[in-house]
Amino acid sequence: MASPEAGRAQCKLPERNCGYREVQYWDQRYQGAADSAPYDWFGDFSSFRALLEPELRPEDRILVLEDARVGTRDPAPSESRLYLVKANRSCGNSALSYELFLGGFPDVTSVDYSSVVVAAMQARYAHVPQLRWKTMDARQLDFPSASFDAVLEKGTLDALLAGECDPWTVSSEGVRTVDQVLSEVSRVLVPGGRFISMTSAAPHFRTRHYAQACYGWSLRHATYGSGFHFHLYLMHKGGELSVAQLALGAQILSPPRPPTSPCFLQDSDHEDFLSAIQL
Repeated sequence: MASPEAGRAQCKLPERNCGYREVQYWDQRYQGAADSAPYDWFGDFSSFRALLEPELRPEDRILVLEDARVGTRDPAPSESRLYLVKANRSCGNSALSYELFLGGFPDVTSVDYSSVVVAAMQARYAHVPQLRWKTMDARQLDFPSASFDAVLEKGTLDALLAGECDPWTVSSEGVRTVDQVLSEVSRVLVPGGRFISMTSAAPHFRTRHYAQACYGWSLRHATYGSGFHFHLYLMHKGGELSVAQLALGAQILSPPRPPTSPCFLQDSDHEDFLSAIQL
């Protein structure tokens, strides 16, 4: 698969990773995206289809949140609505929405906080009027509560955390931003609904964000991909977290520990090593 940067040499990359959170970058990057090939950062539909399809039903109303780095959206469920939302950016130029539509899920709506991306996707998939594209911020979704049977996100949270200096110690701003998105996901899910999150973040980095009792869901983890593995997290609304998961979730709410003082070895210049040798 061609690099996502192919044909976009005119788009200057952000000087710092936090630039990936800015809508201006994605507006510039996806100018003319309707004419570019789709690109999926965390694998295409075929790579995680076996994990995804058992959790979805053709009649589901589905909301999908993806990162703008992922790509374009495609059709989804007919009687149900599949919403692709990319935190602050979302649908990008991935083909996930369209592949869901082709896979038998006809009602899909994609959202992105970049109006440029949304316009490009509307143009690209004009031949599939069932697909819906909306400009929206995933931290404040403009949908009624309990509107969807399933929510998918693919790279959204990764983009929101792109500016973090240390993945082990997420800043209070990063924690708050992710919580805003996950709170909205929980709000728009019906009881028994599913939230599916696909990411490059391993459990020791991501589980603590998902494992909050206030979201009211259970949590399961799987991997997919050949060679380099990506991670799929499945949350069921109405389920319960394990004691171990709750303990992990509590860690992210605890204040960071102060840095420990460096430990230096004693100066050995004055030690008489020769006298300690047993001959």
